[in-house]
Amino acid sequence: MTNLLHKHLQGFAGDLTTALKAMSETSFAPHDVKCLRSFSAGEASYYLGVADGYLRKAHHEGRIPDVEMGAGNRRRYTAEQIQEIRHVLAETAKKPEQFMPGRRDLEKDALQVWAFVNFKGGSGKTSSAIHVAHALALKGYKVLVMDCDPQASITTFFGYQPEIDFFDSGSLYDVIRYKDKESGEGPVPLTDIIKTTYFPNLDLVPGGIQVAEFEHETPSALSRGELPVFFNKIRDALKPVENDYDLVIMDCPPQLGYVTLSAICAAQNIMMTLIPERVDMASAAQFLNMAASLTEVLHENAGIGLFDNFRFLLSRFDTNVATQVDLAGFIRELFGDAVMKSAFLKSSAVSEAGISQQTVLEVDLTDVKNRKTYERAIQSVHEITDEMEQIIQASWGRSA
Repeated sequence: MTNLLHKHLQGFAGDLTTALKAMSETSFAPHDVKCLRSFSAGEASYYLGVADGYLRKAHHEGRIPDVEMGAGNRRRYTAEQIQEIRHVLAETAKKPEQFMPGRRDLEKDALQVWAFVNFKGGSGKTSSAIHVAHALALKGYKVLVMDCDPQASITTFFGYQPEIDFFDSGSLYDVIRYKDKESGEGPVPLTDIIKTTYFPNLDLVPGGIQVAEFEHETPSALSRGELPVFFNKIRDALKPVENDYDLVIMDCPPQLGYVTLSAICAAQNIMMTLIPERVDMASAAQFLNMAASLTEVLHENAGIGLFDNFRFLLSRFDTNVATQVDLAGFIRELFGDAVMKSAFLKSSAVSEAGISQQTVLEVDLTDVKNRKTYERAIQSVHEITDEMEQIIQASWGRSA
């Protein structure tokens, strides 16, 4: 008997969805909510931008709230306490802006919108975006993470099961969709789907499989002249919330479709991840050529295509592989200052943490055996974050 392909595909999809649900429930109890670990004094000092000794002295003098003492009689800080201490220090500091790095003048300090892009899956794009988002939120920035990918990988880091939680509604698609002819149902405000997360200062616009519908619906919408045009969809959606955040980080699909173009048109800053390997470099060349052609058309016809910063971020960079080191040097020589000085290193710690939908910043190092591996990965994240922060501050006319 001839097998029907669609029946097999439906069966595979059902089996995989069930397995993924069971796997998620193993990591997180049903209806449980993820919570964030506490941080050491050294970590708190880094996120506050002060020396360890400064923090100890502030506690000793009673200038900041005390915190719980952990193993070895060492202070442990929750993310909320770090934020509380940040505000207390800012109130008495000669330079309060040292502790409040975000926007001060909403007119002068524009919302910083970053699109993380790549044409190829597995480039470290999502890992880079979520790690930077976590670190910048801990450093005191108000961050909105927008998951523009139908695969919704970044959404899973917040404890959601996109294939279940946002299968019918609740994703970015609800915001950028076109008006349905039959039902009359149209897009909803971005505020209707923004999710507050367990990370202070960090909110989420979930992704989901429905986002893929935007790719199929846009050609028809273009043919009938429906407004707003696709490239304005995300930019317009952000307007009602632009004063609520310091920056937006968008994780784009690994393809140059309408969703990615809409994200790029909404962004002033583009971060393209690039693995220093020949295959990935060839893919990057294809992406850049296609993006150049498409954005040229948008610029000529709609004035779209202005940006402040374009950066390449070397990702999944294995410094133990000689060819990668050589190619990294070649890329830096080729693109100069467009390449981030820091790199997202390839690390088993990132993969290990990702199994339970965590970044390396969320893992309590007292519970891991390979502590040094995690510390190297965290240092890599911090270096990228510090460099990105310098770019953000420069955009506001400041020095970080």
